[in-house]
Amino acid sequence: MLLFYAMNLVASSTRPQAFSALREIAGTLSAAWDLDTTLDLIAQKTTEVMRVDSCSIYLLDPGGEVLRLRASTGLARRALGRATLQVGEGMTGAAVAESRPVYASVAQHDPYFKLLEPTQESVFQSLLAVPLSIGERPIGALNVQTVEKHDFSSLEIEILSLIGDMVAGALARAQQHDRQQAQLEELRALARVSEAVTAPQYLDEMLHVVTDMAAQTMNAAVCSIFLLDERGETLEMRSAKRTSSPYRQRSPQPVEEGVVGWVVRHGKGTYVRNVQEDPRYANRELARTEGLVSMLCEPLSVRDKVIGVLACYTNEERSFSEEQAALFSTVANQTALAIENAQLITNAAIVREMHHRIKNNLQSVAMLMQMQIPDAEGLDTRQVLETNINRIRSIASVHEALSERGYRMVDVKDVLIRVTAMTAETMMPPGSAIQVTVEGEELLLPSRAATDLSLVVNELVQNALSHAFVGRSEGRVVVSLGSSPDELIILVRDDGLGMPASPRAGLGLEIAETLVTEDLRGKFKINRLEQGTEFSIRLQRTVE
Repeated sequence: MLLFYAMNLVASSTRPQAFSALREIAGTLSAAWDLDTTLDLIAQKTTEVMRVDSCSIYLLDPGGEVLRLRASTGLARRALGRATLQVGEGMTGAAVAESRPVYASVAQHDPYFKLLEPTQESVFQSLLAVPLSIGERPIGALNVQTVEKHDFSSLEIEILSLIGDMVAGALARAQQHDRQQAQLEELRALARVSEAVTAPQYLDEMLHVVTDMAAQTMNAAVCSIFLLDERGETLEMRSAKRTSSPYRQRSPQPVEEGVVGWVVRHGKGTYVRNVQEDPRYANRELARTEGLVSMLCEPLSVRDKVIGVLACYTNEERSFSEEQAALFSTVANQTALAIENAQLITNAAIVREMHHRIKNNLQSVAMLMQMQIPDAEGLDTRQVLETNINRIRSIASVHEALSERGYRMVDVKDVLIRVTAMTAETMMPPGSAIQVTVEGEELLLPSRAATDLSLVVNELVQNALSHAFVGRSEGRVVVSLGSSPDELIILVRDDGLGMPASPRAGLGLEIAETLVTEDLRGKFKINRLEQGTEFSIRLQRTVE
């Protein structure tokens, strides 16, 4: 009916091309489905058929108060999606507020006129704006502009109004199409996330999958996951994914600081329009360096307990729709449950691994004791028991360190401090003032290598305490840890009597050398000093 009325109108006009123009508009609208394509086609075809220099389309944001520039043939491209007008502001905003065409041959002289600097529209003189409505519900506005001064005729106003009426229906259809596509994509995204988080994989692997997929789903520059430490005092970034490259790792952040800390403390999500300017954000300088702007955060909660935060960042200022926020919240909820499941899987694997390690270590102790059997008749029972107690304590110290560090890597220096203290306490003769110290840099090793090295040092310290200070009540045993680009270097040095020229290798030294050369694939050497003895252990850095 609308097109029939338009045809009757233009048939009697002095511009017969208007008839074909409206037919072209109608054909254009029937060919487009998604919103962006529809907007671009409308702007291009309207510019052409109205013989103007610019056609621009503004659509209302979800709140219904802001008109946002979505398509244009004459305004600056960088203004698309950024330039806004309040309803009632400017000639275009007035057309929406008053639901009527607004026009002027010299727009700058119109009381409604407002210049939007980012659009670079100062080159245009004349402007005609018409509202876009579905029934009585406004959805936006359409305007045309000319560089030369132009008096818009009543026919041109009527034609643009008719185009606006046709366009409104097409835009409503396109918006519905986009909403349906977005819902389908959200369902697909949730299905992908569900598949990822329910797959049998360890925690860190699962977190990397989630941040990768969340970055794609939210069209975000960065998505990251922060998890609370065991004490609930700091948040550690466990995974972060840029759409283009891995995101820079950060040091743990106290819960009392920053936006992610706020989310943990309050147990609810939040939105930050610009993290580079918001005083709540703890790393504003880093945000500027990385080009991060808007931020959306959701808590990771399991049974009302917050265990971390899921955050996404954009590289331009952006408002998230209710649908996007709901989708992100759903991803966070699924991720929290997946973290709990992954931790259960990890813990089960740890139990199996620890069972295997303990069994192997007990076998090592049994082997060492078996090696003493041939000399059993000449050995002091008390000394044998004390020696094996120290070996077991050395292994126990490694497992204690493992339990504190999460069953991955062991700080050997920390273990050796414990081991040497217990060995000195057991082996030191009454009244002795022999000092046993561990110095040097931190040395992180896998549990098996740490266990072997701890046993070696224990044997060497026991050997020094038993033989190096005969007849003396004072002395020093120093364990030094260091490294070169190719090797890890461990020295056990005493200032005792020193080794004889032709020493008889005892069981302790034999055990130490065997563990270094065969199990650790390293080098073991005895150096005679002016006063005392030095045992040198050199391991390839591949042992790390």
